[in-house]
Amino acid sequence: MSKDQFKTRLEIAKRKANKRNFSNKKHNPSPIGTAFKLSTELVSAVAVGTIIGFILDKTFGTKPWLILIFFFVGVVAGITNVIRSAKNMQK
Repeated sequence: MSKDQFKTRLEIAKRKANKRNFSNKKHNPSPIGTAFKLSTELVSAVAVGTIIGFILDKTFGTKPWLILIFFFVGVVAGITNVIRSAKNMQK
């Protein structure tokens, strides 16, 4: 095998290896981004639950009860979402 053939084969092998490495890399977010995502999921679920409870309380005139019920429903939903997201991040 001549020196030119070896260089050509080496360049081809390098290009193939670079393509494989580029396609195999997974997007790894920073720890701060991950923490922000999880906290946002929790806070948004609680906020949505509380807002729904507030609107329903205003509609039906049951002032604190539906706010409290939907607040806790939002907390449970938020914690469930955070646990699910954390499990997906571990994979």
